[in-house]
Amino acid sequence: MARTNPLQFIQQTRAEVSKVVWPTRREVMLTTVMVFIMATLTAIFFALVDIIIRSGLQGVLSFFG
Repeated sequence: MARTNPLQFIQQTRAEVSKVVWPTRREVMLTTVMVFIMATLTAIFFALVDIIIRSGLQGVLSFFG
């Protein structure tokens, strides 16, 4: 692999960064809101699963104990 000097590396890096399509403020806000909604729904789902498993396990343990 050919070695490049630091100046060429910086030029190549700047050229690649200029090709990046940055999201708009609206896209960032929309994505952020969607992440919070999905995180909340996931937390609710796992809380409900936890409650169901806990109550089922307590029922089984109280039946035998």
